[in-house]
Amino acid sequence: MPILLDILQQSQSGWFKKALKRELENLPAGTLPLEQGTSRGGFVDDNEISVSVINATQNENSIQAKVGVFFTEIIAGCSCGDEPIAENAYCEMLICIDNTTSEAEFIVIRQ
Repeated sequence: MPILLDILQQSQSGWFKKALKRELENLPAGTLPLEQGTSRGGFVDDNEISVSVINATQNENSIQAKVGVFFTEIIAGCSCGDEPIAENAYCEMLICIDNTTSEAEFIVIRQ
């Protein structure tokens, strides 16, 4: 599980959503489960993603956030002649960040 250290430091400040956005956008490629968010069965190109924090709450054990992630889906195998095709893609996911360890769990909820 990825560790999101900066988030816990910012969780009580007005900078939390910006810190979460920045930290998610700077994760290494392949960290987020974006393959579950593809809509046409393509491959994920997550070298450049954009994250939008929809909402976030915190309790004594964890921080929960709902985010939207914009990325590129590479579609091949449609016999169109101009393959592969790169399309803009979007999915929403829930993130649960443990307050003690800063470990993050990601669950895709909408493609």
